[in-house]
Amino acid sequence: MSNTSADDRYELVHKPIDAAALVQHVRAGQDGAIVSFDGFVRNESHGRPTLYLDYEAYESMALAKMKEIGDQIHERFAIHRVAMVHRLGRLKIGETSVFIAVSAPHRSAAFDACRFAIDTLKKTVPIWKKEYFADGAVWADGEMPPAPPIRVEPAS
Repeated sequence: MSNTSADDRYELVHKPIDAAALVQHVRAGQDGAIVSFDGFVRNESHGRPTLYLDYEAYESMALAKMKEIGDQIHERFAIHRVAMVHRLGRLKIGETSVFIAVSAPHRSAAFDACRFAIDTLKKTVPIWKKEYFADGAVWADGEMPPAPPIRVEPAS
């Protein structure tokens, strides 16, 4: 396999992600497997009901990092094509925030490459998530939302 594919796709979008189109994009005659990851907004975080999320990015750097991940995938795994798309802006519960599809002649490489892609994206790509709750909001970076304030009664 080559180190890159001109047919790979890396995007940051402000509209819903068309997962079926991305899977179709990576599919080719020499492939025997496509593995995809669909990360979407859940209705709770750390036991608190989530209302919605906002995603922001340093867009030019985020795209460059996503392409670097794609290059690493082609170097490490016997894959054919990669599609990696992350949504920005406000997302409702159930909407896809990130979608990755990897095609390969064999399933093992596709599984390993897809897992590497999402794990590396989460660690290295400058995309930030703000979670909104009924009682406030918090920027998430793998940290627990702050605990509610503790009420201190004045001494008598």
